[in-house]
Formats: sequence, structure tokens, C-alpha cells
Amino acid sequence: MAQRLAKELAECRRWEGVRDLRSVERNVLRWEGLLLPNTPPYNMGAFRFELTFPPEYPLAPPRATLCTPIYHPAVDPHGGVCQTLTNHKEWKPTTRALQVLQDLLQLLDHPDPQWALRPELARELRDQPQVFYRKAEEHTHRHAEPRHGPPRTLEDMTPPSGNPSGTSGGSQHPTSCS
Repeated sequence: MAQRLAKELAECRRWEGVRDLRSVERNVLRWEGLLLPNTPPYNMGAFRFELTFPPEYPLAPPRATLCTPIYHPAVDPHGGVCQTLTNHKEWKPTTRALQVLQDLLQLLDHPDPQWALRPELARELRDQPQVFYRKAEEHTHRHAEPRHGPPRTLEDMTPPSGNPSGTSGGSQHPTSCS
């Protein structure tokens, strides 16, 4: 399992949807990095996340947690994310960490009021989308880390391509979810 995770970590580091991806304290079962959303209002910043793999991986799915506060109906106030891909009923041992991260980015890029852990934000998105997006943009400016470059468009997102890891920004933000 450790060898598979080391290969998957290397694969994910080449993907342009993340930056500063690394194992936490040399523990291959815990990764952290910055997720780089593609669409407004979230593409105005980078969001620190942690991906935790159970000892049974790949037979059991990893769990994603957002460490950076985000104004999003599919992310609970503690950073918990409910992804269909990592649901125990849907999980397949052939699923790779890169697919989990791509699914997480897709979830953030396309908020859906039907798929919500925060019903009040889902109602706002459904009933007052302009208000929701304005608040999400303000929240992103207030909490997200710098992207180090202009926000990318969907055309820029091509998995995986060689993107060397940069340095993390914003010392006021946590370096881990724990």
C-alpha cells in the first residue's frame, strides 16, 4: 500500500489542480496541499485540504477535509465534504487519489443545492443565487490563500501535466486540519 500511495502522490503532484501537495510528517496516509478551483467565486483563492487514507486503503476510501473555511453548501462548517466517489457504497479499490482530488475540485467548482451539508446555504443558492455568490466571493477573499498567479480557466486544467510545487502562502492559515 505504501508503494501505491507514493506513486499516487507523485501522480497528483503533477496535476495542475493542486499546489504544495505533500505527505504530513512523512506519513503516506495523510496528505495536505492547496486545491485550486476553476470557477468564480472560488477561483480567486487556494483552499488548504487534507486527504486521509485508512490503513485498509485501497479497499476503503480516503476522506477529504477542507482546512480553509469555505462558503459552500457541500462543505460542513468543520471542513467535512461528502463526496459520492468516496462513499463506501460507491468506492472501488481501483479508484486513484487523483480521481478523488478531481472529484473534490468538481464539487467545489459546481455548488449544487441538491447536494448539501449546509441546508441554509443550499436554500440561499437556490433562492438568491446572486446573494450566495457575492457572499462566497467575500468569504473567499477573506479566508482563502493566495493562488500565486492569475486564476486558471477550465481550458487550463489538463490532468496530469508537469507542474512543480511552489511555496505555500499566507502564514495566518493552518498547515494541517488536525
